[in-house]
Amino acid sequence: QVQVVESGGGLVQAGGSLRLSCAASGSIFSINAMGWYRQAPGKQRDLVATITSGGSTNYADSVKGRFTISRDNAKKTVYLQMNSLKPEDTDVYYCNADLMYYSSGGIRKGDYWGQGTQVTVSS
Repeated sequence: QVQVVESGGGLVQAGGSLRLSCAASGSIFSINAMGWYRQAPGKQRDLVATITSGGSTNYADSVKGRFTISRDNAKKTVYLQMNSLKPEDTDVYYCNADLMYYSSGGIRKGDYWGQGTQVTVSS
């Protein structure tokens, strides 16, 4: 059993900052990559930022220079520091973990999502 749980969303004024956290737990063998995605109602889920186990990062053009993704491998946790927030950053933010986990059939690959956390930026 694997769980991915986000925290840290909320309401902030434009220009402000928020820090999101996401922790993976359970029968995890290893984590390949973790990332953040966001989705507005009725729209597709879009990539925000990802980070590999080796620390390589990838960002959406819209957040480059404002958002920073980092991870603590020992804690199986990924963070998203969001600065200079804009109203258009308002969305539900989802954490994703691409990992290997223990099962009765051996070690298997899995892709897990958190429940989402709301980020609202007021103008």
